[in-house]
Amino acid sequence: MVGGRRAALEAIRAGRATTVLLARGAKATPGLRELLDIAAARGIAVTEVDRSELDVLDPDHHGVAARVHLAETLDERALSEWPYTEDAVVVVLDGITDPQNLGAAARSAEAAGAAMLVTRTRRAADVTPAAIRASAGALLHLPHARVANLTRALERLQGVGFTVVGLDEAADPAAFRQPCPEGRVAVVLGAEGEGISRLVRERCDVLVSLPVRGHVSSLNASAALAAALYAYVLPSRRT
Repeated sequence: MVGGRRAALEAIRAGRATTVLLARGAKATPGLRELLDIAAARGIAVTEVDRSELDVLDPDHHGVAARVHLAETLDERALSEWPYTEDAVVVVLDGITDPQNLGAAARSAEAAGAAMLVTRTRRAADVTPAAIRASAGALLHLPHARVANLTRALERLQGVGFTVVGLDEAADPAAFRQPCPEGRVAVVLGAEGEGISRLVRERCDVLVSLPVRGHVSSLNASAALAAALYAYVLPSRRT
């Protein structure tokens, strides 16, 4: 069950919603009308319920919730078999444990046109209603692989032509000013504070750090990913 109008709308668009629950007396905003129109066009049932029922299902529902079925999570083997484009971008998260950070990172990845999100099976956030809501529904669109061994997963990506770029605060800032490698690119992001793990760092082909001019030494994880995608990776992609 996913609460929130944006998440429910994206669940319908992604073909993942089975039912929409609407709080009685919900304000008829343009956003709600759009959601109801798309639900009707897709043949998704809309049921009015007491707001208290939605409160139990998801405290942050804002008057709307959707029952969704999640796509099957991909495994490590899929990394070698996926039909990537020549300039595909894959986002790899190393140790992101907060569902809010997972959702925010997935939102940045999906908005940038990433082909896939890769996360760990252990010590990593899972796809929860909170994560989906934080992603504004992006997690319902984005293919998601969960792997036991990130180093091995990166090796598989390299085997099908990916250059692995790790975001690392200790990297030479000059690397960010160089053009992003052409072709397929996998961007690796670590947890705030800890960064990417040693073995993952050693597997990367390129390490870059974001230029920071203010007093704060770093951005949060999802903001750093968005900056890297839009300022470093996407300028080298085909329009």
